Amino acid sequence: MLSATIILALAIAAQAAPAATVFGDSHYSVPAVHNPHYKRNGTAALLKAYKKWNLTPTKELPHAFKAALEKRQDSSAVATPADGVEYLVPVSVGTTGQTLNLDFDTGSADLWVFSSLLASSSRSGHDYFTSSKSTTYKSISGCTWDISYADGSGASGVCGTDVVKVGGTTVTKQVVELAKKVSTTFVSDQSDGLLGLAFSSINTVQPTQAKTFFDNAKSSLNSALFAAYLPFQANGAYDFGYLDTTKYTGTPVYATVSSGNGFWEFPSTSYKVGSTVGSMSGFTGIADTGTTLLLTGDAAVDAYYAKVSGATYDSTQGGYVFPCSATLPSFSVRIGTSSYATIPGSLLNFAAVDSTTCFGSLQSVGGGSQNIYGDVFFNAYYGIFDASVPRFGFAPLV
Repeated sequence: MLSATIILALAIAAQAAPAATVFGDSHYSVPAVHNPHYKRNGTAALLKAYKKWNLTPTKELPHAFKAALEKRQDSSAVATPADGVEYLVPVSVGTTGQTLNLDFDTGSADLWVFSSLLASSSRSGHDYFTSSKSTTYKSISGCTWDISYADGSGASGVCGTDVVKVGGTTVTKQVVELAKKVSTTFVSDQSDGLLGLAFSSINTVQPTQAKTFFDNAKSSLNSALFAAYLPFQANGAYDFGYLDTTKYTGTPVYATVSSGNGFWEFPSTSYKVGSTVGSMSGFTGIADTGTTLLLTGDAAVDAYYAKVSGATYDSTQGGYVFPCSATLPSFSVRIGTSSYATIPGSLLNFAAVDSTTCFGSLQSVGGGSQNIYGDVFFNAYYGIFDASVPRFGFAPLV
């Protein structure tokens, strides 16, 4: 007689997604279109990062910001400005090739999409996936997913498998997570969902985790890597299976990645303000295309703005601000054991607060020891995500 444990294991295995297959080009580039409707808002960008990474604030914040980080008893979300998504990538899902513009996020591992299962009000302004229009869609019995934040916002739904095409590569039987519920945060974004490029170990699908598109596709590529090219306020690209040497200068420098937390994470133990070195002992860095700002420990942030004329911490904005006319020094972070990546001062002015005051691209990561290097980093560097080691590489953009 089979034990209850064995029966349960067999039941779970039966519900798991079938093995994906992959075909197509061994290397290709897919456009990352700069969203023309994206409007930078420093406070909103910081709030989005704090919610995503569950960060603990160490500085005074505006009331609405603090309330949005705390789950309210009625589970409703506080109305705060939406940051939106800066770069959108077209992805084809299903037999009929339903095209959705997705947020490529190296800080998460779910592939979820707006779907016909959502209320019509939640789908407004979005393209969405209708599974009944795809003859290759197969529902997975009992499969669910849930991305939730502390304020009660998030997205959740059910799962199935279908054909997913990104650029020149097609993965069949890819697990696709169909949203049945999304919060206003996602409704107000211009993206039609998200394609996670972190490690599959943090995928939220239950009862059996799903592999990311990249994990399924990487064996078919010339090299098991992809690269992010996200130039400042311009169209970019994600390159799969190769490095496009026309997009960067010099020779890429690499740092070994520790994937234990599921992220593209590496040691990042010192910084420079201009040429002055400071310590970030014990810190790591996470390369995250799903975050906009550059977030580090308070010591580094305070040291940087001490060198900016007129800079002050503004609790009503939730971050450091300064006169828009100020000359900003560069800021460098160590990636790995020896090499520094330098963000020029021109990229450290994130957005105007009003006609004379601007919000900085570098802000506090709160009480943790994981720095988050978001799109501001990739505005300066070609970022290489090499799964074969794994390792993270970077080289200055042309």
